[in-house]
Amino acid sequence: MNILFTCSARKWGGNEAWVLNAVSILSKKHHVIVAYRKDIVGERFNTTTYQLPFYNEADIYTLVKLIHIIKKNRIDIIIPTKRKDYFLAGVACIVTKAKNILILGIVRDLKNSIINNIIYNKLAHGIIVNANAIKDVLLQSPYINADDVAVVPNGLTIDKEKIYPFVEKKANYTITSLGELSQRKGFDFLIKGFALFIKQHNITDAALNIIGTGGELQVLQHIATSLHVERLVTFSGFIKNPFPYLATTDVFALTSINEGIPYATLEAALLDNAIISTRAGGIEEIFTDYEHCLFVDYGDEQQLADTLFLLYKNTQLRKTLAINAKNTVQQKFSLEKMETDMVDFFQKKLLQ
Repeated sequence: MNILFTCSARKWGGNEAWVLNAVSILSKKHHVIVAYRKDIVGERFNTTTYQLPFYNEADIYTLVKLIHIIKKNRIDIIIPTKRKDYFLAGVACIVTKAKNILILGIVRDLKNSIINNIIYNKLAHGIIVNANAIKDVLLQSPYINADDVAVVPNGLTIDKEKIYPFVEKKANYTITSLGELSQRKGFDFLIKGFALFIKQHNITDAALNIIGTGGELQVLQHIATSLHVERLVTFSGFIKNPFPYLATTDVFALTSINEGIPYATLEAALLDNAIISTRAGGIEEIFTDYEHCLFVDYGDEQQLADTLFLLYKNTQLRKTLAINAKNTVQQKFSLEKMETDMVDFFQKKLLQ
């Protein structure tokens, strides 16, 4: 099978990590190509790549190039990973007769609009999501058919023994979070809950590390300063390989408003972190409260502070949660299963 991924992202994130893992496993048995926009994304792939501008949905140059790539490489399946790509890939597939399979990694309510009907229905032959919660919301739209949406769990693997050099811990008790510094990720909530934890229990040996870049940086820095925890909160910016940081932290906190099943949380679990999470997207499909992680309600700063303190004082609970979460991720999120599920869906669509 000949497969083309398109990735118009300007920076590296969970969506791009998904593409990298999908390409790595699919390329073992299939001819896989990646069309990308920025070098920070394209440089990670060890397969045939094409750099295209992906200016916007009406980018004729990129559309013509995509059609050329599809015809030259006899592409069967094109997998766009960003909304901008969805339209370009869909039009290219009309011309070339390839199948357009969208990737959607976040809960998205599709309004009953003409544009959404065109992008997610008329121009798409199928949609792959990583959580049942995403599929359930999609099916609320009148133009989405259940048979056209496949739930394919994220696939990933990490060999902790090969992660080096290890980063020195900043404090005895360390919390890490990772993602784009946007409102959706809830880092403001995380900082406020952390500050409350510090203040109420006079904690001096804890630290919070937030990895990522984005437009909310100055706002978040101001919040940390106003709550007098700026010396305990580190904004590490973009880190190409965050694994050494995740491998030396005690707790990974996901405090998003909305998610699918985020890669960073799965990676943190594989690297022996105890997980604190909001009930965002599909995370409840894989983790159970007090068995694999501790759930908190988004916006409840006191609950978050109490949860951080519970894991601070109870090292055995931290270990138990970390072990259970790691075992679950290893069992449910293998690259091999992701490949099988994706290929089965591709083959079904090729026969239609």
